[in-house]
Amino acid sequence: MSETTITPEEIAQHYSAAMDSVNLINAGQPEGITAEDWADCLARNKEHLKIMLAKDYWTNENLTPLEEASA
Repeated sequence: MSETTITPEEIAQHYSAAMDSVNLINAGQPEGITAEDWADCLARNKEHLKIMLAKDYWTNENLTPLEEASA
């Protein structure tokens, strides 16, 4: 399926998943996770946001939180 045929429901699911990454990043390091594991978690989630920001199917979604969390 090409990105040009993505449904509004699929866009909403992608946005929700991206916001999960934003919320995880913004919450900070959880108790009980090592600094090394947290650094890895941050890197993976920031990369996910960068990939999502590169998609061309966004319509009127607010991408600012994704941009800020991926920086």
